[in-house]
Amino acid sequence: MSLSLEEGKRVVYKGMILLGVITLIEVFIALVGNGHIIEGFHLPKWIMYPAMILFSLYKAYFIISEFMHMKYENKGLVISAAWPMILIVWAMIAFLNEGGAWHDRKAQVELLNSIDYKKPAEASVETFLNEVGPKDDVAPATTPAKADSVEQK
Repeated sequence: MSLSLEEGKRVVYKGMILLGVITLIEVFIALVGNGHIIEGFHLPKWIMYPAMILFSLYKAYFIISEFMHMKYENKGLVISAAWPMILIVWAMIAFLNEGGAWHDRKAQVELLNSIDYKKPAEASVETFLNEVGPKDDVAPATTPAKADSVEQK
């Protein structure tokens, strides 16, 4: 599709106005939602965040389709450009999930360190038996040092 100079300018101006209006709507949602315009009024985050994400995704779609001319390309090229983006989004979600797991593990370690948790290398069998107590059906294990001291007596 080939546009004349005047038609091309009209398409660009239309796109710029559309993007500007959507950006102003996003700013307005953010200001109203956080209580900066109407004192004491806050939009719930479950309304505000998805609305802003959807407006941003529409702007990205519009920029890619119109200004990067993907709208006018054949389907194979569009798919070959879309798959890497889909995989990048998937990877970001996977890495954020993994980062959350690391954060949770770090919190567990800090909690255990804060209550004077003894690491297994520092703890002895006697300390364990004193804290937990022996089970009735299991005889306490003797350490080699104790066995030597018993034999010497």
